[in-house]
Amino acid sequence: MWYAIITRFLRRRLVLAIIFCFSLTYCMVRLIGNNVSLNLDGDLFQASLQREKPIIWTNTIPEERNRSNDLSVNCRNSVQGKALIVDDRGFVCTRSELLWTGCCNVEVESTKLFHCDTCQSNACCAIYEFCVSCCMHPEKKSLLEKVLAKASGRQIAVYATVNDQYELCLTKCRTNSHSVQNENKYRDPKSKHCYGETEEQLVAAGSKISANSAIDASDNRNSAANKG
Repeated sequence: MWYAIITRFLRRRLVLAIIFCFSLTYCMVRLIGNNVSLNLDGDLFQASLQREKPIIWTNTIPEERNRSNDLSVNCRNSVQGKALIVDDRGFVCTRSELLWTGCCNVEVESTKLFHCDTCQSNACCAIYEFCVSCCMHPEKKSLLEKVLAKASGRQIAVYATVNDQYELCLTKCRTNSHSVQNENKYRDPKSKHCYGETEEQLVAAGSKISANSAIDASDNRNSAANKG
């Protein structure tokens, strides 16, 4: 009897010890993972995320008169939109005009290419699909290259996974630090999808310009004083 009681007691302790060890291991793994994610700016981590292949950019604009559906071509699309869909060519259409190939039906007037409706001069748009479509225009390449060049922290890890301009635009137009203030409040609730530079990058660029302007103004005053 006593042997059975002691055996059950030891087994219970063993089970608790095993659970404790697993819990401790899990906590340590999560803690180490968080520390790595908080140090994405480190040179070693950045080096491991260097892109192996260059991004494939949108280089051509289809002529309106040559628009026709090629049913032998499949398209990726934004999938989740209830009313609108944007495909990987930059066409945006209603969900009802989406072909079985995954491409927008370009033979209907309502389908638009590189559509920037609701998009502001600050590269922020009210509608996600319009943001992606506008971002896909070949003329946006230089702006997107600036976005990639100035990426920092978690952005480096995210942008390292995109293969082409379409994937970059899908990612960039999701809510980001450009459109959010204090992490949970939109700067502009009507235009919360942005493909341009982040707020921090714009502020840093503005500060640099202001500093250079102040130096130039000081030099001009000193030059005028010396002439006087």
